[in-house]
Amino acid sequence: MNHLVEERAIELGNYIAQNKTTVRSAAKMFGISKSTVHKDVSERLRNINLRLYSEVKNILEINKSQRHIRGGLATKHKYAEAAAQRVAIAK
Repeated sequence: MNHLVEERAIELGNYIAQNKTTVRSAAKMFGISKSTVHKDVSERLRNINLRLYSEVKNILEINKSQRHIRGGLATKHKYAEAAAQRVAIAK
């Protein structure tokens, strides 16, 4: 495996573990696709650093279990902002 790819997988794993963040936000932070982040931390990291892989895997499982809640909150926030803008325009 390419040395740069291994380093990136470790950096991504450390970032996700330290910040308890999502694949999406890690991808945004590193300027790469979500698919690349997911492949790095779910496949490549397992062969490089098993301890870090396990830690990241647990975080991603928690994120997955909370996904429906985050989506609902985002939708609620979106419509609340739209309603506030309508009120502001009406004034």
